[in-house]
Amino acid sequence: MTPNGTSMEISQTVEDYLKAIFEESNPPTLASTTAIAERMGVTLASVTSMLKKLAAKTPALVDYRKHHGAKLTPEGTLLALKIIRRHRLLELFLHDVLAFEWDEVHEEADRLEHVISDAFVQRIAIALDDPDWDPHGHPIPSVDLEMPQENTIQLYDLKSGENGVVRWVSDRDPSLLRHLTELGIALGTRLEVRSFSSLDENHTVRLLETGEEVVLGAGITRQIGIQKLD
Repeated sequence: MTPNGTSMEISQTVEDYLKAIFEESNPPTLASTTAIAERMGVTLASVTSMLKKLAAKTPALVDYRKHHGAKLTPEGTLLALKIIRRHRLLELFLHDVLAFEWDEVHEEADRLEHVISDAFVQRIAIALDDPDWDPHGHPIPSVDLEMPQENTIQLYDLKSGENGVVRWVSDRDPSLLRHLTELGIALGTRLEVRSFSSLDENHTVRLLETGEEVVLGAGITRQIGIQKLD
């Protein structure tokens, strides 16, 4: 059943595509076929074929625009939020209850999210006291599929002399998470940008708790979300 009660057979592959499109979209920008292909690890031709199928469903799950990309329809959005809720609750359960490290939970949740029941998901939510954020700081949709609001910017956009606190980190690359752990950077870490080099886009950052300074490239600072501090 779809979130509004309409009967529709949804495969694991379709769920993965809906989640990818949701996470690659940045309204009003469409999710590009290239970005979807990279996230899914498939060819552009496979993405185009799937987007056409999803757009042809009744009701349509995506609005596909040739040569431009795709965005989710309201029906597709609800289905994407449902699987994202499952994924992020699983990540938090694995991390907080089963003591998995934050670089281990993403792949485990990917495997589990398609097979657990709605009742199991709700039991997890109750056991975790209906959390709003997963171990990487990403918002968890509520049981009503409402997404918690966040007010963050990328660390890349924090200017010299400005302070901030880490609120989220991309979970797509486990090696990034392990590297940040080694540097002493985690959710809640307070930091100050000491300098920025326009030549190589490196930020020199001071960790306010320890005073240690680290140099982070754009490939890292674009994957860290910061809440600015006064």
